[in-house]
Amino acid sequence: MKAIMVVGTTSHAGKSLIATSLCRILSRRGWRVSPFKGQNMALNAYVTSQGGEIGHAQAVQAWAAGVMPCVEMNPILLKPQGDMTSQVILMGKAVGKVSASDYYEQYFEKGWQVIQESLQRLSNEFDLVVCEGAGSPAEINLKHRDLTNMRVAQYLNAPTLLVVDIDRGGAFAHVVGTLELLEPEERKLIKGVIINKFRGQRSLLQSGIIWLEERTGIPVVGVIPWLEQIFPAEDSLSLLERNPRNQPTSGLNIIVIRLPRISNFTDFEPLEAEPSVKVTYLNPTDNLGHPDAVIIPGSKTTIADLMLLQKTGMATAIKNYATAGGTVLGICGGFQMLGKTIADPDGVEGEEGHYQGLNLLPLTTMITDKKVSRQRLVTSNYPQAGLPVAGYEIHQGRSRLLELHEEEQNSSYKPLFDDSSLGIVDISQSIWGSYLHGLFDNGPWRRAWLNQLRQQRGMPSLPTGVANYREQRETLLNSLADTVEANLDLDALLASQKI
Repeated sequence: MKAIMVVGTTSHAGKSLIATSLCRILSRRGWRVSPFKGQNMALNAYVTSQGGEIGHAQAVQAWAAGVMPCVEMNPILLKPQGDMTSQVILMGKAVGKVSASDYYEQYFEKGWQVIQESLQRLSNEFDLVVCEGAGSPAEINLKHRDLTNMRVAQYLNAPTLLVVDIDRGGAFAHVVGTLELLEPEERKLIKGVIINKFRGQRSLLQSGIIWLEERTGIPVVGVIPWLEQIFPAEDSLSLLERNPRNQPTSGLNIIVIRLPRISNFTDFEPLEAEPSVKVTYLNPTDNLGHPDAVIIPGSKTTIADLMLLQKTGMATAIKNYATAGGTVLGICGGFQMLGKTIADPDGVEGEEGHYQGLNLLPLTTMITDKKVSRQRLVTSNYPQAGLPVAGYEIHQGRSRLLELHEEEQNSSYKPLFDDSSLGIVDISQSIWGSYLHGLFDNGPWRRAWLNQLRQQRGMPSLPTGVANYREQRETLLNSLADTVEANLDLDALLASQKI
């Protein structure tokens, strides 16, 4: 099968960005392309049309390639739980929770099998597979059980690009050191080096490029300029950089609580793309202040993060803010936290027990082994009736609404959608809760929700007849591909490998 592999000298070097760019570039050239990452460790997940869970980065890469995401593009997803264990998602389905050492004892052979089977299925349907590695391919203590990097490259005999982040410093040492630690049969697959996140004059870098090529015998095929973070990285490391510099100084100020085990913070990309909205990620130990809205996001371990909010005083601050008339929105785990109680009778998230929530919504939740992961298409009741809303569920809790009586006109709470299990809002439309990830991707719904906040500030309403975020994402993908293509000698690589 024809394939290109992308590996990095370190985590956060830009592998996902390069792989995403290649998917769009090659797709525009007429190839039917599929992304692939054998094993991914991430808390940003997406649910395919068949209900399978994969890393969100592979979904973005599939969209870049112009194809539908499927579980074969990411057959193994590990979701860290913060207690030295991870939930294992195999071919889109949760199959267990294990420690790192137990994982490789229990799942290494099976994992390699599903990786090979997935690659075979993809090769039957696509012309070319763009594969992404994870971390570094030269972690000598882990190489014997690495399912993601050079094992895949060797299996496919794939020409491999090595990406290095020059913004960190030490880029030349990273490249040389990585190559030195590869086995000869691995190193010979490295056909090009990509220097990523370069700021400054290219001419000042040229002498270093010449030295690197002479030292390694491998060409530098690209120098990619610094790009503002276009898509979140696969894990919460990128949250360290999430408060963008070029945000509006006036307009709405929306706080997202930066939970320790935050998941699916990709939900907030559409808000960050709004020119009149400033999104700030706030640690639970920080001062809440007086924002226009507070969002409690999803969490891989809802109870542990809820306990931290209570311990730090952030839970009290949020409740006081809500009592004073502030707007609070909880998504997935955040939705569960807004309820009265959360029970974990089987210790699915850790210790079994019953826990008090923020008591802002009439909701009780029980954590269960069975996971819900599915796409949904519903119709909104609030903030504007009749809007189509698409999203997806990923949760293990089952929530019960205690005081929601749709037939009573004087009910204090109303269903957010035509399916009341997916969310509720109080009668003043101040406290919102929903299980739907991707809620803000829906342009008209997002603008209607923002307009309520703007009206409270005496600001004029924004037009609601806007496209969904996927159209903005397409523009971003094309812009990304244009920039990378202009700074990457891809033709020489393809020609040399007869791709």
